[in-house]
Amino acid sequence: MASPGKADVKSPHVGKKKKPPARYWENLQQKEGGNNDENKDRKDGGKAQDAPRRTQKRKLEETRRDRNKFISGKSDPFPGPAPIPEERLQKFKRKDKMKKPRKGQRTLKATIAHSEETCEMAKKQAARFDLLLPEDAGFLEGDEDEDTCTISQDDIADAVDITSGAKYFNLKLSQFGPYRVDYNKTGRHLLLGGRRGHVACIDWQSKQLMCEINVMESISDVKWLHSEEMYAVAQKKWLYIYDSKGIELHCIRKFNDVLRMQFLPYHFLLATASSTSFLQYLDVSVGKEVAAICTKTGRLDVMCQNPHNAVIHLGHSNGTVTLWSPNQKEALVKMLCHQGGVRSVTVDKTGTYMVTSGMDKKLKVYDIRAFKPLKSYFLPAGASCLSLSHRGLLSAATGDIVQVYRDVWSCPVTKPYMAHRLRGTAWGLQFCPFEDVLGVGHGDGFTSMLVPGAGEPNFDGLDANPYRSVKQKREWEVKALLEKIQPELITLDPSELGKVDYATFDQRHQDRVKALGFDPHAKEKFVPKHKKKGRSSAGNIEKRKKQVAHEDQRDIIKQSVEDKLRKKDFGKTEVASLSGQKSALDRFKK
Repeated sequence: MASPGKADVKSPHVGKKKKPPARYWENLQQKEGGNNDENKDRKDGGKAQDAPRRTQKRKLEETRRDRNKFISGKSDPFPGPAPIPEERLQKFKRKDKMKKPRKGQRTLKATIAHSEETCEMAKKQAARFDLLLPEDAGFLEGDEDEDTCTISQDDIADAVDITSGAKYFNLKLSQFGPYRVDYNKTGRHLLLGGRRGHVACIDWQSKQLMCEINVMESISDVKWLHSEEMYAVAQKKWLYIYDSKGIELHCIRKFNDVLRMQFLPYHFLLATASSTSFLQYLDVSVGKEVAAICTKTGRLDVMCQNPHNAVIHLGHSNGTVTLWSPNQKEALVKMLCHQGGVRSVTVDKTGTYMVTSGMDKKLKVYDIRAFKPLKSYFLPAGASCLSLSHRGLLSAATGDIVQVYRDVWSCPVTKPYMAHRLRGTAWGLQFCPFEDVLGVGHGDGFTSMLVPGAGEPNFDGLDANPYRSVKQKREWEVKALLEKIQPELITLDPSELGKVDYATFDQRHQDRVKALGFDPHAKEKFVPKHKKKGRSSAGNIEKRKKQVAHEDQRDIIKQSVEDKLRKKDFGKTEVASLSGQKSALDRFKK
């Protein structure tokens, strides 16, 4: 029998339930609800609980850093960025390094260093991204002992895919021909102008007709303006501007008897050549005539532009080619290119080579940088129209035959790359930008030819995007207007615009010396001596500089003033002495 004293005593562990293990959802509830007891505990021992979390976070950050340094637990065998070949870097080089001033001018040195770093980074990025360009240009290749010029357009259209094959087509327009041709900057829209007054705007890839009108007058040339919303038509008397719906916007009577037109897209200038020997420039953004130059060379029916510097090239009946800018009334350059009259002129997109054809049945290639001929070819019937593609292919139209040549300036050409016979005599031809297509306007309508390797496969979406939306087109138009280049900047060498005109600078310095009577840059400026005990503060230094500002020049200024006064006094005495002399007419005085 148990004793009564022992029965009342209970063990501390008897009857106490064990606490079940904490589950993950309970922890989440406690975090969200914010229990009061736990908040008290957190006040006491929160730091102790957060310490392992901090260490865990630090370890995660270290492992992330180590992942960048190591691959699969091993050190990177190729540390740093991948090297770029020197030839690819030279391809994107835009300018040489600038010379930094030797003394002082820390701000200028820092600005030059920053601009050089930015240019170097842009050059490397462009060279790296060049590998990612998706498209590549390919030329037509024939079988063994087969000339590519014998391959017909029908065979090429059958061999390529359906989309590319649809780009070869013929428009039979024999009633109002022959036709002038012009593609817009993106290569999406086509403008046709018939000699007998027919004008048509076509989205040629979808074969959608935008507008079609007849102006009831003879047409000499047609040209797109800055967008596909407006185009210019050189009619019998005056120059007209129409929109893409065929509505007449302007009739410019100052521009009469226009034969050829060229549009400068970065300057918003329309250059026209007339039968009265006038070269005129129209600013289409404000509708004003910028310049009117009388070339005094007769009828102007041969014209092209240099895309590199926006200089206009004109061909004349005496065999010369002249280069013009709206800033000068005289020709920048005159070149004797042919023994007979010049029939056609074209310049490549880099502004390096110029190709001309003349009445002497010769095709000549010139290097514009040195103004010297590189190659000369003899064509049996001569070439009436010339055009160069983005990739350097040259098309030459002779009667009803169009021939395309490769590498005209690099090596001698013995046979054409491609040839095609038209239904009528060619009157105008142009390569389509960013497409392997050559558009030819002739007496029987229009022909779109397939020329593999002609177009630039990779376009700049910020400059000319064929697939831009309406919003992108509006933004591009506003930006282009804001960045419009003034016509005063059109020169033969555009790189001269960023250089200092030392002759003008020296002349201005001499004029300043003559006006002041002394050379302000002849002696170094006064530098105050450094004093201690706070006496060399910025204010004190400026006061000391002002005290001796013109101490060196005072004697020179006094001397120049005295010389001027002497000259005045001498002039007065001379007049007085002359007035004191007797004249032969004094006897008539009363």
